[in-house]
Amino acid sequence: MDLGLEGRTAVVVGASKGIGRGIARALAAEGCNLFLLARNAEELAATARAITEEFGVSATPIAADVSDTASVSAAAAAVRAKVPEINILATSVGTAIRRQDRTITWSDADWQADIDIKVTGILRVIREFEGMIATDGSGRIVNITGASGLMTWMPALNYGMNNAAMIHASGYLAADMADRGITVNTVVPGIIGTEWREGWAGGMAGDQDKEDWLGEFCGGKGIIARRWGKVEEIGDAVAFLASDRASYITGTRMVVDGGLTANIR
Repeated sequence: MDLGLEGRTAVVVGASKGIGRGIARALAAEGCNLFLLARNAEELAATARAITEEFGVSATPIAADVSDTASVSAAAAAVRAKVPEINILATSVGTAIRRQDRTITWSDADWQADIDIKVTGILRVIREFEGMIATDGSGRIVNITGASGLMTWMPALNYGMNNAAMIHASGYLAADMADRGITVNTVVPGIIGTEWREGWAGGMAGDQDKEDWLGEFCGGKGIIARRWGKVEEIGDAVAFLASDRASYITGTRMVVDGGLTANIR
């Protein structure tokens, strides 16, 4: 399906790998020119080169740390120096679950470190880029959250709180930016087979067929589809929400979780 995104400009945050990389590839496949942000400059540059070679679009890497206000401001200034406006801002930011012990016992610093990336970090990005987002009806913000924001996921207290907070913030921002014709939505993935997870699954499966092991693992987690999602499936959801076909969708959450939250138990 041609989503009519060719020639539009997108900023993708967290784009060096995983879901963020999947989003960047999906938008590039639709003809978007990209500015890619992430902390690891080397991984980011490699992703940008690969996207340009495969899809023939512009993909500019800009190293940035969302937990650092000055870094985010500098990244926005670098984009502003190259283009007068952007159409799409997609954020895929967060940390892995730090450890398996009871989160309520953590120090203030450990709590705050997660919040400063997933919640405050995304809000920093939106604050710095919102003035650049097109107001002709093509302006889109899409934030990646997570199913733990809709359910209790042990032992992920911080992880779930941060996702729930960004779901709430995205609804607020949809109302806040409505008069400028900018839509704001969240995509809520379940368990997604990122590069790290695929490697982990291979190790956990051992001598068992990996796909068989995954079916058992995902079924045990309550995923109706009995598999985990692909980064491409999240990228496609973002591309749809970024398109004119989704112009009447704002302030909502698109759950892409194989039925995980439909089967909470």
